[in-house]
Amino acid sequence: MEGSLFQWIVFFAMAFLAIFCALMVVTRRNPIHSAVFLIVNFFAIAVIYLLLGSQFIAIAQVMVYAGAIMMLVVFTIMLISVEEARRVPMVRLSAGKVFGVILAILLFVELLYGLMVKALPGKVGPFTPERLQAVGPVRTVGGLLMSKYLLAFELASVVLLIGIIGAVILAKKER
Repeated sequence: MEGSLFQWIVFFAMAFLAIFCALMVVTRRNPIHSAVFLIVNFFAIAVIYLLLGSQFIAIAQVMVYAGAIMMLVVFTIMLISVEEARRVPMVRLSAGKVFGVILAILLFVELLYGLMVKALPGKVGPFTPERLQAVGPVRTVGGLLMSKYLLAFELASVVLLIGIIGAVILAKKER
């Protein structure tokens, strides 16, 4: 068990906060409250990335997700002006809820299996810890994003742009 006691305390606090906020995101009826809890969740995950020594991923998490994506989500929610509908369901147990519970159980079993397995199977890649230390993690990730994964990176930006345009069109049709 490596790491100082302070690191473990911060890790468990951030892990608990991330799980709590994730549960609050899916249980809140108000979409703005869900968005705020999602932002806190993104910050907690960024702190966990920092504890793991992945500074670039932590900064990208804050800038891209907590910053840009969440501003887009909040802007879209405000633009569309989602109103809370007070619905009383006739059937309390719907197919979606049953599917969600089954999926949650399967994911929990997968998580337990991952914790029980000591050595994870997989292919060893070309980026060993020594090579990452020599080149630097930021240069490595940036180089991969701008070479091998450039198409996926650009497609993600196009998908986000289409989402923004779609939100504006939906908001204009209602007015």
